[in-house]
Amino acid sequence: MTTRAHRIIFNLAAVSILFVAVQILPSIFSLAAQSSQPASCSAPEYHQFDFWAGDWDSFDFGAATKNARIRVDRILDGCVLREDYQGADGHKGQSFSLYDASRKVWHQSWVTNRGELLEIEGQFQDGQMVLSGSDFTQTGQKRQVRGVWKRVEGGVRETALTSLDGGKTWQPWFDLIFRPHTP
Repeated sequence: MTTRAHRIIFNLAAVSILFVAVQILPSIFSLAAQSSQPASCSAPEYHQFDFWAGDWDSFDFGAATKNARIRVDRILDGCVLREDYQGADGHKGQSFSLYDASRKVWHQSWVTNRGELLEIEGQFQDGQMVLSGSDFTQTGQKRQVRGVWKRVEGGVRETALTSLDGGKTWQPWFDLIFRPHTP
């Protein structure tokens, strides 16, 4: 083989290697950039409601009889808290809670097997999650709702109030304590 043939083979190999490198390197750099970026929901605000995550038995505050089993877990790469509510009376529901960084608020959507929908929003303040909004009673009357979740010894307490007069007066809706589930 002549020197000229060696040069041609060498040049073809070099061009082939260069072609492959041009095709592969952008993908390698893109993967490296993606892996060095923090998760989109890694800021502390996204974890203010994490104290609610768990497998819980629910009781009316002060009562000994379980009224529901509630599982709360993080989904969608840790960006959303999903609640799965299974009431002892057949009432079932799910809620999805997330921190909306663009508006700096927490949002929760609650839906049930009875066609109920509640959307509430708010803030984590003074060690508790406070979310409020409005829905309609079965008779079509607008009702304001405010829920508060807070850590308590041995679990989480959720209280809810309602108002039918635009927030002038509030009435207790429910007062629950969540304790770790026992089989």
